[in-house]
Amino acid sequence: MRIRLAISERERRRPPRRGFTLPELLIAVTIFLLITGGIVAANLFGLRIFQASTTKLNAMQWSRETLMRFTDEVRTCNNVQVGTVSNGVFAGFLDGDLEQGNGLLINPTNNTNSYIIYFVDPDDQTFRRTTEQPNSTVILASSVTNTVAFTAEDFLSNVLTNNSNSQLIHLTLEFYQPEQFMQSADYYRLETSVKQRVVP
Repeated sequence: MRIRLAISERERRRPPRRGFTLPELLIAVTIFLLITGGIVAANLFGLRIFQASTTKLNAMQWSRETLMRFTDEVRTCNNVQVGTVSNGVFAGFLDGDLEQGNGLLINPTNNTNSYIIYFVDPDDQTFRRTTEQPNSTVILASSVTNTVAFTAEDFLSNVLTNNSNSQLIHLTLEFYQPEQFMQSADYYRLETSVKQRVVP
């Protein structure tokens, strides 16, 4: 018994199905690679922008927190003096010396045994805060490039040569964020002036 399949005239005329030709395949692969490369490049660009903005936001947050604490401590202190810190020892200036150095001594009360010292350590380029308590030194910033961070000034921004009650304490910090993954190094300069509210 023979079985005949009825094939319509239209199906007979249709060409047989084939795969892609080589030029079609090359064009398709090229378009796919271009789209994939564009997506990867856009993601890497977004990651770079995210890291740059994160670094700047962290520096601004640190600056805001450090300045608020520093200004509060200077404004409410009993005594403040600019000097130098070497090997963890603060030394004040004598009358006639320019009041500019890497350290600042703050006495919150009349008790001279209670103190806070802010200073720049040039050996490891850090900005630090310490108190009379043992092991209380905290690193506030790293990669600090200037060594003279504190000056005592008058209202015209002239550096004083004596410890005056009407002095302004000027803080200048220059620091940088080192180069990180896909981001170049960034340089920052932080300046502020503050005066005691309570003058003994």
